[in-house]
Amino acid sequence: MTTVGRFAKPSLVRRLVLLALGWTFAALVISAVVLALLFQQAALRRFDAGLSDLIDNLLAGSTIENGEVVAPALTDLRALRPYSGRYWEIAEPGPDGRVQAIEDLRSRSLWDSELAKPPDLAQRLRADPSRPIAFDAAGPQPGETVRVMARWTTFYGRDGPVIFMAAEDRRPIDREVRNFVTATAVAFGLLSVGLILAVIVQVRVGLQPLFRLRREVADVRRGKSERLQADYPTELEPLTDELNALVAHNQETVERQRTHVGNLAHALKTPISVMLTEASQRPGPLAEVVTRQAEVMRQQVDHHLRRARAAARSQGPGERTSVAEVLDELSRTLERIFRDKGVDIDWDAPDDLWFQGERQDFMEIAGNAMENAGKWCAGRVRVRAAADGAERLRLTVEDDGPGLTPQQREEVVRRGARLDESAPGSGLGLSIIDELARAYRGTLILGGSTLGGLSVTVDLPRAGD
Repeated sequence: MTTVGRFAKPSLVRRLVLLALGWTFAALVISAVVLALLFQQAALRRFDAGLSDLIDNLLAGSTIENGEVVAPALTDLRALRPYSGRYWEIAEPGPDGRVQAIEDLRSRSLWDSELAKPPDLAQRLRADPSRPIAFDAAGPQPGETVRVMARWTTFYGRDGPVIFMAAEDRRPIDREVRNFVTATAVAFGLLSVGLILAVIVQVRVGLQPLFRLRREVADVRRGKSERLQADYPTELEPLTDELNALVAHNQETVERQRTHVGNLAHALKTPISVMLTEASQRPGPLAEVVTRQAEVMRQQVDHHLRRARAAARSQGPGERTSVAEVLDELSRTLERIFRDKGVDIDWDAPDDLWFQGERQDFMEIAGNAMENAGKWCAGRVRVRAAADGAERLRLTVEDDGPGLTPQQREEVVRRGARLDESAPGSGLGLSIIDELARAYRGTLILGGSTLGGLSVTVDLPRAGD
C-alpha cells in the first residue's frame, strides 16, 4: 500500500518541476510561433515593397498615345527572360467586370500567358483606388505560386482606368521563412533543454533544506540523534523549532510514563510480597489460596508493567542497541549457566545491525528466547539476526530439542499463561517475548527448526546506522 501510494501521489518536487516545465514550454512555443509570424510578415512587407517599386517604374514610364497605353522599355533582365519568376502586366476592367490584360502590355517573362486574377479584383480596387491590393495566385509555370500586387490608375487622355500589376515567385521567400522557422525551432529546442535543466537544478537546490530536514527527522525517529541541529533558512526556522519542541515534549511524556510505571510497580509489589510472606508463615487452606492468588497477581502486574514500560520506551527517540554486542554477552553468560549440560550457542549478527529500543528490552527478548532454547535443547542452539528491510530486523533462535506441536505453540504464548499450565518445553519466557515484541509493533512466530527442535522468530524495529 505504501509503494502504491508513493507512485500514485506525485511528490512536491515533481509537481513543481512539472508546473515550471509546463509554463516554460508554453512560453517558448508561443514565443517561437509569434517570432515566426513576425518574420513572415516582415518578409512579405519587404517582398511587397519590391513589387510596389516595379509598379512605380511602370507607372512612371507609361504614356498615353491616341488614347492607348504605351508601356515603357524596362531594363529588368528577369522580366525579359521567359518564366523567370518576375512578371508585370498592364490590364483594364472588361465588359463583364473581370480584369483582363491589355494586348501586348505584359512582360516577356509571361510569354503567352496572363497573370491569374480573382474575379472581384476590379470591384475591390474601385472601392478604394488609392490603396493597392496584394494577393497570392498561381504562376504561369506548373506548381508556381506568385505574389501579385495590383494598383488602380487613371490617365489623362484615356477614358477607362488602367490596372498596373506586378508579380514575383514567392517560393524563395517561403523557403526563407521555413529556414528561419527551422533555425528558430532548433534554437528554442536547445534553449528549452537548458531551461529544463535550470528549472530542475533550481528546484532541487531550493528544496535542499527540506530534504535535509527530512533526513534529520528520520535520524531522530531512528534513534541516531535526539533533536534537529542543522542550520536552516529563516523560513524553516519556525518549523524546526516546533519539531524540536515536539520531540522534547514526547521525551518528557515518556519519562513521566516511566516514573509512573516505576511508582506503580513499587506500590503493588510491596503489598503482594507482604501477603506472600504472611501466607507462608501461616500454613493452611486459606494460606494456600492467598499464595496462589497472590502469585497470579504478581504475574499479572509483571505482565502489564512490562508492556507499559516497553510501550513507553518504543516511542522514545534516541534509543538504539547493538544487536551483536547483546548476543555476544548473552551467549557467554548462558554457556556458563548451562555448562553442565554442554550447550553450544552458535550466534551470528552483523556489526552494523541496531535495535531501535532500549538495551534492557532487547536483552529480555533475546535472553528469554535463548534461555528457553538452552533449557530444552539437546546441546545445540543457533541464533541468527539480520536486517529485514530498511526499518526492521529479524531475530531467529533455534534448538535441537523436542520442539512443540502447533497446538502447543499457540498455548505457550497465550496471554496470562502460567508456567504450570503450559505444555512441555514452554514457559513464561515465550509469553514475555510476545508481549515485548507487540509493544514494539513486532511479531513472534514459532515454528519448527531445521535442527529438529523449536524455532523462535521475532520481528523488531531496526535503527539506522
